[in-house]
Parts: sequence; structure tokens; C-alpha cells
Amino acid sequence: MNIKHIGMLLAATVGTASSAQTPPPPPPPEAKTSAKPYVMAAGMSDLYEINSSQVALQKSQTPAIRKFATMLIKHHQKTTASTVKAATKAGLTPTPPVLDAGATASINELQTASAADFDRLYIGQQIPAHQAALDLHQSYSRGGDQAPLRMSAKAAVPIVKQHLDAAMKMQAGKPMTNMSGM
Repeated sequence: MNIKHIGMLLAATVGTASSAQTPPPPPPPEAKTSAKPYVMAAGMSDLYEINSSQVALQKSQTPAIRKFATMLIKHHQKTTASTVKAATKAGLTPTPPVLDAGATASINELQTASAADFDRLYIGQQIPAHQAALDLHQSYSRGGDQAPLRMSAKAAVPIVKQHLDAAMKMQAGKPMTNMSGM
């Protein structure tokens, strides 16, 4: 199945799926300016991306989806490491990220999705998740209270933009370009 067929399939099933799409919730407002909530929100965002993409590697048979998922896992492992390093430099002791109830519900929805619905649901979750992550990183990079984390957030922005652009292209049935790496 090529990317054009994926897009047509995604577009054709948007209104016909038997289950509702559950995007993960956005981070709390204080995460946009305060170090500790930012680190927690960024970690949860990365963890959601990694976990949802691991499900995609298990369930999707679409090469473009699998390539996208592989890229997300690789990139979000690196952004997590960068955030932890910056948090430590800022004097924080970051705890391992955990998913909240909303993100867990999104993962569960992917795990129980039918083969026919999976790709559409996965990409449908990735777009709002990356929009929220982009807002988080852009906001913190401009007004965050810790310089090392502002720099880390600024470095994450182009990565998240790349992911969002790729997801939107996939949803529209266009081929993904420039998915090389960080």
C-alpha cells in the first residue's frame, strides 16, 4: 500500500470508525513557564510518543506508519535524555516520566483498535499530541524559568515540528519527506 492509498484510507474512515479518537490531554498551563511541571509534561509527552509508536510497530502493517513510528521512538528517546540532562544542570532531580489517565486511555485505544482503524487512530492521535508538545516547548523556550531547560525546549521545537508536519502529510495522503533524524 503506498502513501496515496494510506491517505485515501485515512480520509475515508475519518467519520466511519466504530470508536472515538482519544488524543492525549495537553500539559497543564504552569508547564509552559515552571521547570518542574515542564520536565514532567515533556517527559510524559515523550513517553506517550514512544509507547504509542511501539504499539504502532506491533499493530500497523503500513510501511510509512512503521517508519514514522520508528522515527518517533528514536527522536523522543533523545529529547527525553536532553530534557533530563538539562533538568539536572538546572539543579532538579527529574523522576522517570509517567503517563496520566488521559494518555493511558489513548494508548489503550490504540491497543484495542481494529486493524482497519489503527493507522487512522494512530495518526489522528499524533497530530494533537504534537501540537500540544510544540506549544509546550515553544512556550517554555520563550518564558521558562531555567536557562538550561529553555535551551533544551528550543532544541526540541524543530523536531516536534518535523513530526507534526509528517503526521499531517500522512493524514492528507502525501508522502513524508525529510524524516532523517535529529
